[in-house]
Amino acid sequence: MKFLGVLAMMFLQSFIHSFILVNVIDPGVLFQFPEDFSDEVSYQTLPRFCFPYDIQREGVAVQHFTFVLTDLEGCQRFGFCRLTNNTHTCLCILSYLPWFEVFYKLLNNLADYLTKGQVSFLSIACVCSLCSSINPRSLPSIPENRNLTELIVAVDVGNLLQLYASMLFERRILIFASKLSTLTSCVHALSAVLYPMYWQHIFIPVLPPHLLDYCCAPMPYLIGVHTSLSERVRGRGLEEVVILNVDTNTLETPFDDLKRIPSDVMSGLKVCLKRQAVSPGCGVSRAFLKAQALLFGGYRDALQDDKVNHSKVTLQEHIAEFNTYGCYHKNDNSGVNN
Repeated sequence: MKFLGVLAMMFLQSFIHSFILVNVIDPGVLFQFPEDFSDEVSYQTLPRFCFPYDIQREGVAVQHFTFVLTDLEGCQRFGFCRLTNNTHTCLCILSYLPWFEVFYKLLNNLADYLTKGQVSFLSIACVCSLCSSINPRSLPSIPENRNLTELIVAVDVGNLLQLYASMLFERRILIFASKLSTLTSCVHALSAVLYPMYWQHIFIPVLPPHLLDYCCAPMPYLIGVHTSLSERVRGRGLEEVVILNVDTNTLETPFDDLKRIPSDVMSGLKVCLKRQAVSPGCGVSRAFLKAQALLFGGYRDALQDDKVNHSKVTLQEHIAEFNTYGCYHKNDNSGVNN
Protein backbone atom coordinates (compact mmCIF):
# COMPACT_ATOMS: atom_id res chain seq x y z
CA MET A 1 0.00 0.00 0.00
CA LYS A 2 2.88 2.39 0.75
CA PHE A 3 4.37 1.69 -2.68
CA LEU A 4 1.01 2.40 -4.31
CA GLY A 5 0.80 5.69 -2.45
CA VAL A 6 4.25 6.79 -3.66
CA LEU A 7 3.45 5.71 -7.21
CA ALA A 8 0.15 7.55 -7.06
CA MET A 9 1.79 10.78 -5.92
CA MET A 10 4.42 10.64 -8.69
CA PHE A 11 1.80 9.99 -11.36
CA LEU A 12 -0.61 12.56 -9.99
CA GLN A 13 1.89 15.40 -9.74
CA SER A 14 2.70 15.07 -13.46
CA PHE A 15 -0.87 16.19 -14.16
CA ILE A 16 -1.91 18.23 -11.13
CA HIS A 17 -0.04 21.11 -9.57
CA SER A 18 -2.07 20.96 -6.36
CA PHE A 19 -5.39 19.88 -4.87
CA ILE A 20 -6.99 22.10 -2.23
CA LEU A 21 -10.12 21.94 -0.07
CA VAL A 22 -11.28 25.46 0.80
CA ASN A 23 -13.74 26.67 3.43
CA VAL A 24 -16.02 29.64 2.73
CA ILE A 25 -15.34 31.09 6.17
CA ASP A 26 -12.33 33.47 6.07
CA PRO A 27 -11.98 31.80 3.37
CA GLY A 28 -9.27 29.37 4.37
CA VAL A 29 -7.60 26.15 3.27
CA LEU A 30 -8.73 23.01 5.10
CA PHE A 31 -6.67 20.45 3.19
CA GLN A 32 -4.01 20.48 0.49
CA PHE A 33 -2.18 17.96 -1.65
CA PRO A 34 0.76 17.74 -1.85
CA GLU A 35 1.34 18.75 1.73
CA ASP A 36 4.51 20.67 0.84
CA PHE A 37 2.72 22.95 -1.63
CA SER A 38 4.63 26.19 -1.05
CA ASP A 39 3.45 28.64 -3.72
CA GLU A 40 2.66 31.47 -1.32
CA VAL A 41 0.99 33.71 -3.92
CA SER A 42 -1.33 30.95 -5.15
CA TYR A 43 -1.98 29.78 -1.60
CA GLN A 44 -3.27 33.24 -0.64
CA THR A 45 -5.17 33.85 -3.88
CA LEU A 46 -6.86 30.49 -4.45
CA PRO A 47 -9.43 30.63 -1.62
CA ARG A 48 -10.86 33.91 -2.93
CA PHE A 49 -11.21 32.56 -6.45
CA CYS A 50 -13.03 29.50 -5.10
CA PHE A 51 -15.97 31.68 -3.99
CA PRO A 52 -16.28 34.33 -6.74
CA TYR A 53 -19.67 35.69 -5.70
CA ASP A 54 -21.29 37.65 -2.89
CA ILE A 55 -21.29 35.00 -0.16
CA GLN A 56 -23.44 37.22 2.07
CA ARG A 57 -26.29 37.33 -0.45
CA GLU A 58 -26.03 34.37 -2.72
CA GLY A 59 -26.41 30.64 -2.22
CA VAL A 60 -24.95 28.59 -5.07
CA ALA A 61 -25.92 25.00 -5.83
CA VAL A 62 -23.44 22.22 -6.56
CA GLN A 63 -21.67 23.04 -9.80
CA HIS A 64 -18.32 23.10 -11.56
CA PHE A 65 -16.47 26.17 -12.72
CA THR A 66 -12.96 27.17 -13.74
CA PHE A 67 -10.77 30.16 -13.00
CA VAL A 68 -7.37 31.08 -14.43
CA LEU A 69 -4.21 32.33 -12.72
CA THR A 70 -1.77 34.06 -15.09
CA ASP A 71 1.83 34.70 -14.05
CA LEU A 72 4.10 37.53 -15.18
CA GLU A 73 5.28 35.51 -18.17
CA GLY A 74 1.73 34.95 -19.39
CA CYS A 75 1.64 31.27 -18.42
CA GLN A 76 -1.82 30.14 -17.34
CA ARG A 77 -2.77 27.74 -14.56
CA PHE A 78 -6.32 26.49 -14.47
CA GLY A 79 -8.27 26.14 -11.25
CA PHE A 80 -11.00 23.50 -11.61
CA CYS A 81 -13.56 23.86 -8.82
CA ARG A 82 -16.56 22.01 -7.46
CA LEU A 83 -18.80 23.59 -4.85
CA THR A 84 -20.20 21.10 -2.35
CA ASN A 85 -23.85 20.60 -1.42
CA ASN A 86 -23.93 23.19 1.34
CA THR A 87 -21.57 25.53 -0.62
CA HIS A 88 -19.50 25.97 2.57
CA THR A 89 -16.55 24.17 1.00
CA CYS A 90 -15.01 24.02 -2.44
CA LEU A 91 -12.80 21.37 -4.02
CA CYS A 92 -10.13 22.85 -6.27
CA ILE A 93 -7.57 21.26 -8.59
CA LEU A 94 -4.81 23.48 -9.93
CA SER A 95 -3.23 22.35 -13.20
CA TYR A 96 -1.48 23.69 -16.29
CA LEU A 97 -3.60 21.37 -18.45
CA PRO A 98 -6.96 22.69 -19.75
CA TRP A 99 -8.66 19.29 -19.48
CA PHE A 100 -12.11 20.40 -18.38
CA GLU A 101 -13.99 17.12 -18.68
CA VAL A 102 -11.22 15.06 -17.10
CA PHE A 103 -10.80 17.23 -14.02
CA TYR A 104 -14.54 17.79 -13.53
CA LYS A 105 -15.00 14.02 -13.47
CA LEU A 106 -12.09 13.73 -11.07
CA LEU A 107 -13.64 16.34 -8.76
CA ASN A 108 -16.88 14.36 -8.64
CA ASN A 109 -14.97 11.24 -7.59
CA LEU A 110 -13.01 13.16 -4.96
CA ALA A 111 -16.23 14.63 -3.59
CA ASP A 112 -17.64 11.12 -3.18
CA TYR A 113 -14.52 9.97 -1.33
CA LEU A 114 -14.65 12.97 0.98
CA THR A 115 -18.34 12.42 1.68
CA LYS A 116 -17.59 8.81 2.64
CA GLY A 117 -14.70 9.91 4.85
CA GLN A 118 -12.07 8.17 2.72
CA VAL A 119 -9.64 11.08 2.60
CA SER A 120 -6.62 8.80 3.09
CA PHE A 121 -7.24 7.24 -0.32
CA LEU A 122 -7.31 10.54 -2.22
CA SER A 123 -4.11 9.88 -4.16
CA ILE A 124 -5.21 6.40 -5.26
CA ALA A 125 -8.60 7.76 -6.27
CA CYS A 126 -6.90 10.40 -8.39
CA VAL A 127 -4.81 7.82 -10.20
CA CYS A 128 -7.82 5.62 -10.92
CA SER A 129 -9.60 8.56 -12.52
CA LEU A 130 -6.65 9.92 -14.45
CA CYS A 131 -5.64 6.58 -15.95
CA SER A 132 -8.63 6.83 -18.29
CA SER A 133 -7.80 10.39 -19.35
CA ILE A 134 -8.01 11.35 -22.99
CA ASN A 135 -5.02 11.76 -25.28
CA PRO A 136 -4.57 15.51 -25.87
CA ARG A 137 -3.02 14.88 -29.30
CA SER A 138 -6.31 13.47 -30.54
CA LEU A 139 -8.25 16.61 -29.65
CA PRO A 140 -9.43 18.94 -32.43
CA SER A 141 -7.93 22.42 -32.64
CA ILE A 142 -10.98 23.88 -30.94
CA PRO A 143 -12.06 21.18 -28.47
CA GLU A 144 -15.72 20.23 -28.78
CA ASN A 145 -16.23 20.10 -25.04
CA ARG A 146 -18.88 21.43 -22.69
CA ASN A 147 -17.60 25.00 -23.05
CA LEU A 148 -18.61 25.41 -26.70
CA THR A 149 -21.82 23.50 -26.11
CA GLU A 150 -22.85 25.75 -23.21
CA LEU A 151 -21.98 28.87 -25.20
CA ILE A 152 -24.07 27.96 -28.24
CA VAL A 153 -26.98 26.91 -26.00
CA ALA A 154 -26.87 29.87 -23.60
CA VAL A 155 -26.27 32.71 -26.07
CA ASP A 156 -28.38 33.32 -29.17
CA VAL A 157 -26.65 33.56 -32.52
CA GLY A 158 -27.14 37.31 -32.93
CA ASN A 159 -25.45 38.13 -29.64
CA LEU A 160 -22.74 35.56 -30.31
CA LEU A 161 -21.85 37.26 -33.60
CA GLN A 162 -21.72 40.63 -31.83
CA LEU A 163 -19.37 39.19 -29.21
CA TYR A 164 -17.17 37.62 -31.87
CA ALA A 165 -16.88 40.97 -33.65
CA SER A 166 -16.11 42.75 -30.37
CA MET A 167 -13.30 40.30 -29.66
CA LEU A 168 -11.81 40.83 -33.11
CA PHE A 169 -11.75 44.57 -32.40
CA GLU A 170 -10.25 43.89 -28.94
CA ARG A 171 -12.94 45.57 -26.84
CA ARG A 172 -13.48 45.46 -23.11
CA ILE A 173 -16.00 42.66 -22.63
CA LEU A 174 -17.95 41.71 -19.49
CA ILE A 175 -20.04 38.55 -19.19
CA PHE A 176 -22.65 38.29 -16.39
CA ALA A 177 -24.35 35.03 -15.36
CA SER A 178 -25.90 33.61 -12.20
CA LYS A 179 -24.63 30.08 -12.85
CA LEU A 180 -20.87 29.79 -12.41
CA SER A 181 -20.52 26.77 -14.68
CA THR A 182 -22.25 28.57 -17.55
CA LEU A 183 -20.33 31.77 -16.90
CA THR A 184 -16.87 30.26 -17.05
CA SER A 185 -17.77 27.96 -19.94
CA CYS A 186 -18.92 30.92 -22.03
CA VAL A 187 -15.77 32.92 -21.31
CA HIS A 188 -13.46 30.00 -22.12
CA ALA A 189 -15.41 29.20 -25.28
CA LEU A 190 -15.29 32.82 -26.50
CA SER A 191 -11.53 32.76 -26.15
CA ALA A 192 -11.32 29.45 -28.04
CA VAL A 193 -13.27 30.61 -31.11
CA LEU A 194 -10.43 32.98 -32.02
CA TYR A 195 -8.20 30.02 -32.97
CA PRO A 196 -5.61 30.04 -34.54
CA MET A 197 -5.25 33.43 -32.90
CA TYR A 198 -5.69 33.86 -29.17
CA TRP A 199 -6.87 36.50 -26.71
CA GLN A 200 -3.66 38.09 -25.41
CA HIS A 201 -5.17 40.70 -23.10
CA ILE A 202 -6.67 40.43 -19.61
CA PHE A 203 -8.49 37.11 -19.36
CA ILE A 204 -10.43 36.27 -16.19
CA PRO A 205 -13.19 33.63 -16.60
CA VAL A 206 -14.65 34.52 -13.20
CA LEU A 207 -13.70 37.60 -11.19
CA PRO A 208 -13.67 37.40 -7.37
CA PRO A 209 -15.13 40.32 -5.37
CA HIS A 210 -11.76 41.70 -4.24
CA LEU A 211 -10.66 42.28 -7.87
CA LEU A 212 -13.70 44.14 -9.20
CA ASP A 213 -11.56 47.19 -9.98
CA TYR A 214 -10.19 45.22 -12.94
CA CYS A 215 -13.46 46.06 -14.70
CA CYS A 216 -12.27 49.69 -14.86
CA ALA A 217 -9.03 48.78 -16.63
CA PRO A 218 -8.31 50.94 -19.71
CA MET A 219 -6.95 48.03 -21.77
CA PRO A 220 -8.98 45.29 -23.53
CA TYR A 221 -10.25 42.47 -21.35
CA LEU A 222 -12.54 39.45 -21.33
CA ILE A 223 -13.96 39.01 -17.84
CA GLY A 224 -16.76 36.93 -16.34
CA VAL A 225 -18.65 38.22 -13.28
CA HIS A 226 -21.31 36.51 -11.17
CA THR A 227 -24.61 38.40 -11.24
CA SER A 228 -24.56 38.87 -7.46
CA LEU A 229 -21.73 41.36 -8.08
CA SER A 230 -23.25 43.09 -11.12
CA GLU A 231 -24.56 46.11 -9.22
CA ARG A 232 -21.16 46.73 -7.67
CA VAL A 233 -19.52 46.49 -11.09
CA ARG A 234 -21.97 48.83 -12.82
CA GLY A 235 -21.59 51.30 -9.97
CA ARG A 236 -17.98 51.83 -10.98
CA GLY A 237 -18.94 53.95 -13.98
CA LEU A 238 -17.99 51.69 -16.89
CA GLU A 239 -17.27 53.35 -20.22
CA GLU A 240 -17.11 51.76 -23.67
CA VAL A 241 -17.65 48.26 -22.33
CA VAL A 242 -19.50 45.46 -24.11
CA ILE A 243 -21.77 43.69 -21.60
CA LEU A 244 -23.57 40.38 -22.07
CA ASN A 245 -26.13 39.15 -19.54
CA VAL A 246 -26.37 35.41 -20.14
CA ASP A 247 -29.45 35.01 -17.92
CA THR A 248 -31.54 37.47 -19.96
CA ASN A 249 -29.62 36.94 -23.22
CA THR A 250 -29.20 40.68 -23.70
CA LEU A 251 -26.17 42.49 -25.07
CA GLU A 252 -25.16 46.11 -24.47
CA THR A 253 -22.54 47.63 -26.75
CA PRO A 254 -21.64 51.20 -27.77
CA PHE A 255 -19.94 49.95 -30.95
CA ASP A 256 -21.05 48.83 -34.43
CA ASP A 257 -18.29 46.28 -34.80
CA LEU A 258 -20.47 43.76 -36.60
CA LYS A 259 -21.12 46.19 -39.46
CA ARG A 260 -17.39 46.66 -39.98
CA ILE A 261 -16.81 42.99 -40.80
CA PRO A 262 -17.51 41.71 -44.35
CA SER A 263 -21.20 40.85 -44.47
CA ASP A 264 -20.75 37.72 -46.59
CA VAL A 265 -18.45 36.17 -43.96
CA MET A 266 -20.80 36.94 -41.08
CA SER A 267 -23.85 35.77 -43.03
CA GLY A 268 -22.22 32.42 -43.69
CA LEU A 269 -21.18 32.12 -40.05
CA LYS A 270 -24.70 32.99 -38.92
CA VAL A 271 -26.25 30.27 -41.08
CA CYS A 272 -23.80 27.66 -39.78
CA LEU A 273 -24.31 28.62 -36.13
CA LYS A 274 -28.10 28.54 -36.41
CA ARG A 275 -27.85 25.06 -37.84
CA GLN A 276 -25.55 23.93 -35.02
CA ALA A 277 -27.65 25.54 -32.28
CA VAL A 278 -30.18 22.74 -32.72
CA SER A 279 -27.61 19.98 -32.14
CA PRO A 280 -24.16 21.34 -31.17
CA GLY A 281 -21.24 19.37 -32.49
CA CYS A 282 -17.98 19.77 -34.34
CA GLY A 283 -19.72 22.13 -36.76
CA VAL A 284 -19.40 25.00 -34.26
CA SER A 285 -15.62 24.97 -34.33
CA ARG A 286 -15.59 24.42 -38.09
CA ALA A 287 -17.84 27.45 -38.59
CA PHE A 288 -15.53 29.77 -36.67
CA LEU A 289 -12.40 28.32 -38.29
CA LYS A 290 -13.90 28.93 -41.72
CA ALA A 291 -14.75 32.52 -40.78
CA GLN A 292 -11.22 33.08 -39.50
CA ALA A 293 -9.78 31.69 -42.74
CA LEU A 294 -11.99 33.94 -44.87
CA LEU A 295 -11.14 37.02 -42.81
CA PHE A 296 -7.40 36.54 -42.42
CA GLY A 297 -6.36 33.85 -44.89
CA GLY A 298 -5.41 36.38 -47.55
CA TYR A 299 -3.25 38.61 -45.38
CA ARG A 300 -0.18 37.81 -47.52
CA ASP A 301 -1.77 39.66 -50.42
CA ALA A 302 -1.23 42.90 -48.53
CA LEU A 303 2.49 42.27 -47.99
CA GLN A 304 5.03 43.77 -50.38
CA ASP A 305 7.72 41.31 -51.39
CA ASP A 306 9.70 43.80 -53.49
CA LYS A 307 12.91 45.04 -51.93
CA VAL A 308 12.96 48.70 -50.97
CA ASN A 309 15.43 50.59 -53.14
CA HIS A 310 17.27 53.63 -51.78
CA SER A 311 20.27 55.66 -52.81
CA LYS A 312 23.49 55.68 -50.80
CA VAL A 313 23.31 59.46 -50.40
CA THR A 314 19.81 59.31 -48.93
CA LEU A 315 20.85 56.62 -46.47
CA GLN A 316 23.90 58.64 -45.33
CA GLU A 317 21.72 61.71 -44.78
CA HIS A 318 19.33 59.66 -42.69
CA ILE A 319 22.16 58.23 -40.55
CA ALA A 320 23.62 61.70 -40.02
CA GLU A 321 20.26 63.03 -38.84
CA PHE A 322 19.72 59.97 -36.66
CA ASN A 323 23.05 60.58 -34.90
CA THR A 324 21.99 64.09 -33.87
CA TYR A 325 19.61 62.65 -31.26
CA GLY A 326 21.43 62.61 -27.94
CA CYS A 327 19.48 59.65 -26.58
CA TYR A 328 21.36 57.36 -28.97
CA HIS A 329 24.84 58.61 -27.99
CA LYS A 330 27.11 56.51 -25.81
CA ASN A 331 28.64 58.12 -22.74
CA ASP A 332 32.37 58.14 -22.05
CA ASN A 333 33.88 57.63 -18.61
CA SER A 334 33.50 61.33 -17.75
CA GLY A 335 29.77 61.16 -18.32
CA VAL A 336 29.94 63.65 -21.23
CA ASN A 337 28.29 62.69 -24.53
CA ASN A 338 30.68 62.06 -27.40
